[in-house]
Amino acid sequence: MEVDEPTAGANAGSNASTVEIPASKATKLRGHESEVFICAWNPTTDLLASGSGDSTARIWDMSDNSQAPNQLVLRHCIQKGGTEVPSNKDVTSLDWKCDGTLLATGSYDGYARIWTTDGRLASTLGQHKGPIFALKWNKRGNYILSAGVDKTTIIWDAESGQCTQQFSFHCAPALDVDWQTNTSFASCSTDQCIHVCKLNVDKPIKSFQGHTNEVNAIKWDPQGNLLASCSDDMSLKIWSMKQDTWVHDLQAHSKEIYTIKWSPTGPGTHNPNMNLTLASASFDSTVRLWDVERGVCIHTLTKHTEPVYSVAFSPDGKFLASGSFDKCVHIWSTQSGQLVHSYKGTGGIFEVCWNSRGDKVGASASDGSVFVLDLRKL
Repeated sequence: MEVDEPTAGANAGSNASTVEIPASKATKLRGHESEVFICAWNPTTDLLASGSGDSTARIWDMSDNSQAPNQLVLRHCIQKGGTEVPSNKDVTSLDWKCDGTLLATGSYDGYARIWTTDGRLASTLGQHKGPIFALKWNKRGNYILSAGVDKTTIIWDAESGQCTQQFSFHCAPALDVDWQTNTSFASCSTDQCIHVCKLNVDKPIKSFQGHTNEVNAIKWDPQGNLLASCSDDMSLKIWSMKQDTWVHDLQAHSKEIYTIKWSPTGPGTHNPNMNLTLASASFDSTVRLWDVERGVCIHTLTKHTEPVYSVAFSPDGKFLASGSFDKCVHIWSTQSGQLVHSYKGTGGIFEVCWNSRGDKVGASASDGSVFVLDLRKL
């Protein structure tokens, strides 16, 4: 078992120079009629996508810094009696294609959908027998991976919209997926198991076991060498394809770990001179930053007062945004662990995300609000 370094994060969050962001500096995006579970910036432009319990996704154009930006409403409909009717199901997941030309969404209605940036439905992918919990484009943008309550993971050909391969090896709902390469991926589920699979190979090429409760999220590091997983068992584990057991078993959180993110730093990234780190967000109201090579916690970020649902690194790796059900978005220095900026919204925060230039943070909340913090204005 790995433990904290004795002094790690001892002073984190105690910086008196934290800038409270006033409401006037945030752009609040109104339109959703229910909680907004997820948001994501387009990788090449200032389009922000959001997905909600109102059975819509929306694309907001934040390029002109207007307080009332244009929004495209992507209505998730199903065929009933020969007509299109709203599915009345939550939009649970969304992911932009890496060139920014298409948006994929996953819904509780069991369908994945592909949309153009002007809001047109390009294709509907229907094979899951129940809610989709996660979906992801591969880096090349020719496949989409989806996972759902029906215990299956499906690879879709993005061009044709056809199911390329279906994997049914989980014995419980599949909660998350992530591509390692263009043809290899990992999926995890509530059965505590993580499977690594390959296109056109029926059985997993590797299975990782060690968690003692459901696995909430999995993420490959930027080079695809290490896989991180987090669980309701309060642990964070690092795995390598070179061995069967974990590389590190990181135990410091006192409640469930909801999600994790790798820093965009280290060998093979745009920030090769910075160390690779991992951030974990927990229901114990803390965020932790981990030195993965040594298997130690380097900062514990303690200013939130409710469960933390989301963390996101800035593109240069120098800052980390965190969002909590205390309605706050905090922005931290990853080097010092100090709190740099803080904003209190009007609902519990489900998701935070950075735009590609690293000057805007988007967030989505339980009261139906989406807001953008423009850090250039601070």
